[in-house]
Amino acid sequence: MITADNIRSHEFIGLHTEITQSTNSQVVGLNGRIINETKSMFTINTEKGMKIIPKSINDWEFTIKGKNMTVKGSTIVKRPFERIGA
Repeated sequence: MITADNIRSHEFIGLHTEITQSTNSQVVGLNGRIINETKSMFTINTEKGMKIIPKSINDWEFTIKGKNMTVKGSTIVKRPFERIGA
């Protein structure tokens, strides 16, 4: 079960996310469902199509069981299988 304490070690594919802070102001507010993940990027299905966004320069907001939680991208820059096994 995903919680605020363990979200960094869970699968992100399938979760809805929104960028709340970024070094690129043009992507703040971008939201959608994560459909793929690599070591350094998320592929997000948005209303305007798929976007490939770097993890490290953004803060990502997730809503889990009605609670919003923010994850700093720099803390999840790993291959998914390395992060999940941690």
